[in-house]
Amino acid sequence: MTAGETHRAIEATFRIERARLIAGLVRVVRNVDLAEELAQDALVVALSEWPRIGVPANPGAWLMALAKRRAIDALRRDKMRKRKHQEIARTLDETFDGAPHAIAAIEAAMDDDLGDELLGLLFTACHPILSPDARAALTLRVVGGLTTDEIARAFLSSEATIAQRIVRAKKTIAKAGLGFETPRGAERAARLPSVLEVIYLIFNEGYAATAGDDLVRPALCLEAQRLGRMLAGLMPEDGEVLGLLALMEIQASRLRARTGPDGAAIPISEQNRARWDHLLIRRGLDALARAEALGGPAGDWGPYVLQAALAACHARARRAAETDWPRIAALYDRLRVVAPSPVVDLNRAIAHSMAFGPEAGLRLVDEIGDAAALRHYAPLPAARGDFLFRAGRLAEARSEFKAAATLTRNVRERAFLLARADACDSPG
Repeated sequence: MTAGETHRAIEATFRIERARLIAGLVRVVRNVDLAEELAQDALVVALSEWPRIGVPANPGAWLMALAKRRAIDALRRDKMRKRKHQEIARTLDETFDGAPHAIAAIEAAMDDDLGDELLGLLFTACHPILSPDARAALTLRVVGGLTTDEIARAFLSSEATIAQRIVRAKKTIAKAGLGFETPRGAERAARLPSVLEVIYLIFNEGYAATAGDDLVRPALCLEAQRLGRMLAGLMPEDGEVLGLLALMEIQASRLRARTGPDGAAIPISEQNRARWDHLLIRRGLDALARAEALGGPAGDWGPYVLQAALAACHARARRAAETDWPRIAALYDRLRVVAPSPVVDLNRAIAHSMAFGPEAGLRLVDEIGDAAALRHYAPLPAARGDFLFRAGRLAEARSEFKAAATLTRNVRERAFLLARADACDSPG
């Protein structure tokens, strides 16, 4: 292996192992910044040593052992937990040679369950004490391993703004004296919605970018899916965790078909379904089946399971005309009870328009037109424009599409809406 290949292998390994490293270290040093520094130190050593000695058989364990030895040294200097860490440090000094039995001894001495470590880091990064934007940025940084610049580009923000957001989030956590342990029982149940919300926020920003030149940002979707898979692996008996994973897998299956060669938006009714990723669909449907089994009767499903069931209706339809819109409308009727919001009401109106005709959609959308949360929300006039277009009220539809175009901050979406407005002058 050449030096360049070794360096690429090291960087790939570090990207995969970074969250695990930080999760293990933060339980020892109780400080996210220090844990990140120790993980980075381990990478620097690997970049120096591995080209000379070769990539270890278990590179993740090698990095973990080295980083923990550095952590113990730091704790020694600070005289924290002195007796325990001096004993472990002596063991490390005597046995650190990368051998499997040495790694096992280190892990046994220092680690709680790995799942608890990763969950603790994720639950702390997503703590409700932080704003949603801060939770998303901190999660992407310490759990996802994205750089500050990558996060800034993903959310179309400046690197300085994202850096400040992350620093403030860490300070807030430290000031509140939050531990990095995974919450249990009722506390875990209370905190889990925040974790799921952050992961889905990250996914949605990738699936339908709120601003900028691109309609989708697949890298953000992939990162959210990775976090969702990790969480589902650690909490395999939680229906809502599986529901969110199913929802993201099914939605992500359509990414390649959502835009044309020029980046223009393609509505789901016009997408080439042969371009959908059927492996992701199968994975999503499998996760949904497990979630439904855990949730019992459909009336007991949570919001993410219901949304995954909605996405599954599209995934199972081989052609747009085969979409089971009455079932989608019924699922939205249930979702608005479980998770009421103006956006859910808007999507319900769209579903009813497809199932029962545009006039049904117009009646429902008129009921929510004054909602403050939808006042500057482009999808509201866009949906009303679609209902009016299908009802043959073209002049009114054109006005609604133009209004929607003025509200969106996404260049591709604006172009799509203006094209729909133009189509009102020459339908068909």
